[in-house]
Formats: sequence, C-alpha cells, structure tokens
Amino acid sequence: MDKHLSSQFDAELSGISTRVLEMGGLVEAQVAQAVQALTLFSTDIATQVIRIEERVNQMEMEIDRDLSSIIARRQPTARDLRLLIAISKTIGNLERVGDEAARIARTVQGLVSTGVSSRLRFPVGDVSHEASLATNLLRKSLDAFARLDTNQALEVIRQDNEIDREFDGLMRKLITYMMEDPRTISAAIDLVFVAKAIERVGDHAKNLAEQIIYIVKGTDVRHNPPDAVADMVK
Repeated sequence: MDKHLSSQFDAELSGISTRVLEMGGLVEAQVAQAVQALTLFSTDIATQVIRIEERVNQMEMEIDRDLSSIIARRQPTARDLRLLIAISKTIGNLERVGDEAARIARTVQGLVSTGVSSRLRFPVGDVSHEASLATNLLRKSLDAFARLDTNQALEVIRQDNEIDREFDGLMRKLITYMMEDPRTISAAIDLVFVAKAIERVGDHAKNLAEQIIYIVKGTDVRHNPPDAVADMVK
C-alpha cells in the first residue's frame, strides 16, 4: 500500500512539473511574440500576446489549486515539500513574465494608435537583442528545472548581469535619441518601459534558477551575489 501511494505521489509530482514546463514554454513564446509585435509595429500580433495572457493566468490558478490539494492530501516532507513550495513560487514568476509580455504588447498598441512611424530612428534592434538574452535565460532556467540541474541554474544567475548591462546601454541610447530629436521623446519613454519589462523577464528567470537550487540543496540563495551562490551550492 505504501509503495502504491508513493507511486501515485510521484506521478502527481511529475504531472505538475510537466505543466510548469508547458506554462514556461507558453510565456517564453509570449515574450518572443511581444518583441516581434514591437519590431513590426503589429497590433495583430500584440493582440495575440494579450490573449495568451488569459491562458497563462488560468494555468497559474489551476496548478496552484492542484498544489494545495497535493499538500493537503499527501502532507509531504523534506525534498518533496521543498519541490512543491518552489513550484508555487516558480509559477508565480512565470505568470509575471506573461504580465511583462502583455505590457509590451499594450505599449505597441499605444505606439501604433498614436501614429508613431516605424521609420523613426529607434534602437529596436537593441531591444530585440535584450529580449533574446532574456528569453534564452528563461529557456535555460526551464531546462535546468526539468533536470534539476544546479550547475545550469548557477549559470543563469551569473548571466542575469549581462541583461542588466544591456539594459543600461539601451537607456543611454534612448536618452541620446531624445536629446537629438525631440519628436522621439514620447515613443522613447515607451521603449524605456519595454526595455524595463524585458529586464524583469531576466530577473524572473534568475528567480526560477534560485528556486531550483532550493529544491536540490535546501539552501535559500536569494539576495546573494553569484560567487557567494557558487560557494553555497558546492
């Protein structure tokens, strides 16, 4: 009987983990589509991104409900409990990634509605590069989650600084554009918010990586620099 219950519990954990990865893939695609909407100044693509947000929100609630049910029925301990707690925090981070993608999409809708021309000189390529770094980081975090790979999780934590540097460089460019051409001020400010949203995607990917280390090692590494985290996971 105990073995049967254990097998059922393992199956439930596996099912939950699979749905987390599915949710992660959905928000990763959502961010990529949001940036594509910006690059093409496409309200159609922006609308698709906003529609996906509803599905992401629904997935978060469904997984959260099932987590509560598992904890109540199984009363897990040690690593299993850490896994469930970490999954709860992980889906919260993924939902917020979806929020950032929807925020970018709504910004695109606003830019198009105000008649901003895609021919105006904007560093959209730099925004796309920052987004590529962020989505790659998110993908690495999800892959590390699938394999509970603390080494890859640590790599994600280290690489988050690269997105921060990219964001700082983009800010300097946008300030220069606004100084050189006052016509760009309103749209450039919108791009500041887009760049910040992308930077937050990187932050959430880092948060996911920290949860992976918590699952495997039982160590809370939040608010520590990468080198300190490396020492903690040895």
